[in-house]
Amino acid sequence: MADDRSRKRSPRGAGRTRAPRGSFRVPTARVGSPAVRHRLLLTLIMVAVMALSGRLIWVQGLDASARAEEAVKQRTVTRTIPALRGDILDRNGTVLASSQERYDLWVNQLQVDTYLENSTTAEVTGIPAAAQKLAPVLGWSVTETEEALTGDRGFMYLEKNVDPAVRDAALALKIPGIGADRVAQRIYPAGSVGGNVLGFVGSDGTALAGTELTYDDQLSGTDGTTTYERGAQGQIIPTGRQETTQAVDGRDLVLTIDRDLQWKAQQVAASAADSWGATGASAVVLNARTGEVLALADYPTYDPNAPGEAPEENRGNRSISNVFEPGSTGKVFTVAAALEEGTVTLDSQYEVPYTMNFEGHRIKDALTHEDQRLTLAGVLKNSSNVGTVQISETLPPSVRYDYLKAFGLGEPTGVGLPGESAGVVHPASQWTGRTRYTTAFGQGYSVNALQMTSAVGTFANDGVRVQPRIVAGTREDDGSIRPMGEPESTRVVSSETAATMTELMDNVVEDGVSGASVPGYAVAGKTGTAQVPGGTYTASFIGFAPADDPEIVIGVFVFGLNSFISGGRAAAPAFSELMTFTLQHQGIPPTGKPARVLENEW
Repeated sequence: MADDRSRKRSPRGAGRTRAPRGSFRVPTARVGSPAVRHRLLLTLIMVAVMALSGRLIWVQGLDASARAEEAVKQRTVTRTIPALRGDILDRNGTVLASSQERYDLWVNQLQVDTYLENSTTAEVTGIPAAAQKLAPVLGWSVTETEEALTGDRGFMYLEKNVDPAVRDAALALKIPGIGADRVAQRIYPAGSVGGNVLGFVGSDGTALAGTELTYDDQLSGTDGTTTYERGAQGQIIPTGRQETTQAVDGRDLVLTIDRDLQWKAQQVAASAADSWGATGASAVVLNARTGEVLALADYPTYDPNAPGEAPEENRGNRSISNVFEPGSTGKVFTVAAALEEGTVTLDSQYEVPYTMNFEGHRIKDALTHEDQRLTLAGVLKNSSNVGTVQISETLPPSVRYDYLKAFGLGEPTGVGLPGESAGVVHPASQWTGRTRYTTAFGQGYSVNALQMTSAVGTFANDGVRVQPRIVAGTREDDGSIRPMGEPESTRVVSSETAATMTELMDNVVEDGVSGASVPGYAVAGKTGTAQVPGGTYTASFIGFAPADDPEIVIGVFVFGLNSFISGGRAAAPAFSELMTFTLQHQGIPPTGKPARVLENEW
């Protein structure tokens, strides 16, 4: 019974350990309970606050200098100060090309409204007041000025290419938002005079032709810069960073050209072309002793102030870019080579028919005639193709080729102008068939006008060919001229040969009879006429004076003649007019010595 009683259910709570009085039990929290969510939210907020605080400390403390520098960069502006292009001057210091200082006026419309806002006496302020002050400076009405100043544009041009006086007057008003940038306007005071030599620049100042292009490095200068900090409305921050590097203007270029002589040469070339219905003409004037180009004229030409108004083909330099067969002027090189090699003399005699066969190739003179008995002088004076070939056959073709090259034919002149064509003189090994004979009288090879004039000038300079040059140098600050290298000189023939050639060419030009003669001066020269592929003709005359003391050599070339017109008719009178002017203009007095007269027949 006792065991059964012991197995009876124990009273509630029997066998459990009672908690001490005063203690409590911690309930087990569940994840979704509000208490847990509240604690998690507080934790996230504390983490975010700590992160933001750390970032703030980094930005304002450790990274403050970097952030400040970044802000400065964002509000810093750099503007270009363009350099003024150097002047181009003629040999006497006359300005042929110049860059005039001009300014582009601009406005920040957002700033103008603050004009006179702090004035205690102004009756009108802001944009209306600014318009009243600025209108007379610009030559505008007040209404249109006010319209230009009103708006929300941070930058807008008001007027471009204004004079410095206008710029100064506008800035003197101290209107907020009004500024000016220096620019340059290229002008050519002589208009079309020398246009083909000078070239021109584009609207952005880029050199595009002529000496402007070739000598751009000397003329262009170095642009400067101005850097400043600006505010939200584009205004300059007075206390901000401001740095200016001034522009270095270009250097002045001095040419060998004489402006007045260049003008005359262009007039003569135009007159010659118009008189004979030609498509164009060139006139070259050289100092035979120095190689200086005194004039290099082409017709048609153009005004470099407005190059776009002329056809593109007129904006180059035909005197060096157009090549042609020289024709009879090339005979002087054949005669000179034979004299130098000793295969002919002034006493040489030739039987010259109208036509003659050379190894099956028929050569004829320009005009029909009876059989002639000509001296060396007579062959050149009568410009006989047949007689010249007889002279040339005393020399191997390779020797004649070497002389043509020595005279500078088939090679660039090195004058320093863009677009030059060297012409073509094929090696003697390629002188096959008729070419062997036609090269003796100026056919079968091509030249340009400056080349030919320079080559003939060799005889006027004691047999020494001087490289032609058109730039004397750059002008220094003290007015002196720094030369840009010395021209190359090449002895082509001896002094004796040069003197003999001068006599022969003097004999060609009869005083008072030849169209090339110049009163009071002995003139040495040679005519030339050559047919051009396509059926037109080129007529020329090249000569020098005074023949007894040579100094000036001139070549006149008339292109695109529709029929055969001799150089004696189309070019010689133009030569005479230009030589007369040049001798007088250069102050070379008449010698009074008559032309040499040699025996032309035997």
